[in-house]
Amino acid sequence: MDCVDSVTARFTLGRQSSLAPEREDSATVEPSDGVIDPRVRLMYLANEGDLEGIEELLDSGTNVNFSDIDGRTALHVAACQGRTDVVQLLLRRGAELDLQDCWGSTPLADAVYYKNDDVIKLLEQHGAKPSMPPMRVENAREVPEYEIDPKELDFSNRVDITKGTYCIASWRGIQVAVKALEEKGFADEDKVNAFRDELALLQKIRHPNVVQFLGAVTQSSPMMIVTEYLPKGDIHLYLKRKGALKPTSAVKFALDIARGMNYLHEHKPEAIIHRDLEPSNILRDDSGHLKVADFGVSKQLIVAKTVKEDRPVTSQDTSWRYVAPEVYRNEEYDTKVDVFSFALILQEMIEGCLPFSTKPEMEVPKAYVANERPPFRAPPKLYAHGLKELIEECWSEDPFRRPTFKQIIKWLDNINDQYARKRRHWKVKPLLCLQNLENMVKKGRSSPSSRSSCSTMR
Repeated sequence: MDCVDSVTARFTLGRQSSLAPEREDSATVEPSDGVIDPRVRLMYLANEGDLEGIEELLDSGTNVNFSDIDGRTALHVAACQGRTDVVQLLLRRGAELDLQDCWGSTPLADAVYYKNDDVIKLLEQHGAKPSMPPMRVENAREVPEYEIDPKELDFSNRVDITKGTYCIASWRGIQVAVKALEEKGFADEDKVNAFRDELALLQKIRHPNVVQFLGAVTQSSPMMIVTEYLPKGDIHLYLKRKGALKPTSAVKFALDIARGMNYLHEHKPEAIIHRDLEPSNILRDDSGHLKVADFGVSKQLIVAKTVKEDRPVTSQDTSWRYVAPEVYRNEEYDTKVDVFSFALILQEMIEGCLPFSTKPEMEVPKAYVANERPPFRAPPKLYAHGLKELIEECWSEDPFRRPTFKQIIKWLDNINDQYARKRRHWKVKPLLCLQNLENMVKKGRSSPSSRSSCSTMR
């Protein structure tokens, strides 16, 4: 395969390699003396889709598999651009299918990255192979028990859900939620490790208030995690539709979240920090109960009692409106970051609006760091029985002062009991009044004081 060491042999017009770092400038194929190497011109014509010019160059002896100093060929360029006719021509003239550029990207990988479906089909028909999944095993006996045959997954009615992280598919007669790591992500070590960590975590957890893991695809591309699908959606959309909830409903939902989170935090031998607890990651099941979902950035406390990120968290990793200040400051943190997020969700359910809804999302964590908290605008009666105090404890500036979810559950149970006693009280009083009236009618008399006391309860 020819390789020219001249700067004129680098071709970067149009779309670049799927795995290449972003370039701010766009290099040109034009050399300073105005003469273009025929092999570089081949790549230029592939970019432009000039079939006649390509045929002419190849007939004159230009190598169809010429690669520039980045290791890219005309087939790479055509695959990026979605030039199906050019791809077909180059393959007919002997272009090699699986040549890798200097970043490890093949023409098929480039076509997948740019979603050029017709080119993908054409390359696969000619025998192009997708990149080897990083979790693929050599021995069939080592294939995990949870492995799902990707042919069993039907995406014909695909709908994106949960912030677009998951989508709906059909599997063995039921609807499931699927999270995929496409081939273009295989070269990203952070993405592969996050996928591997989430998969390892999901296998360990079983709780009524945590989404259920069903299986995974790890031996073919794309790799996928499959979980139960909850058709009632997440509580972000629920609150958007419903607005503020009654305190009794908010407490009921809060108990579901707290129970799921307590299970994660008390998990043995390693506690699990969710780190992305927000309404769009909390799903409703058919019975109306809530389940914690999406563990893409979760952490396990394997040895140490705290965690520190390798790099600062960005808005692409999590929603800034629910992130604890210690995470935003890139400090060490523990399970109490989830307690902070929980407080914001509980207040949102009662207030009916996002935390600091008038602030741009990027400004919200700065307010938390400055020890500002979303205002309590709802009437005080909606925060009865210590509900406001619970929220304030949970979003305390000092993580040590925030309660554990075990303590939160006891607090919420007590509030729930007080609401229940109040409901029973208001149900019993009218019944007693009705019984008094019936007794008076039977006796053929009624006292003014009895009539007055009954009338006040209507």
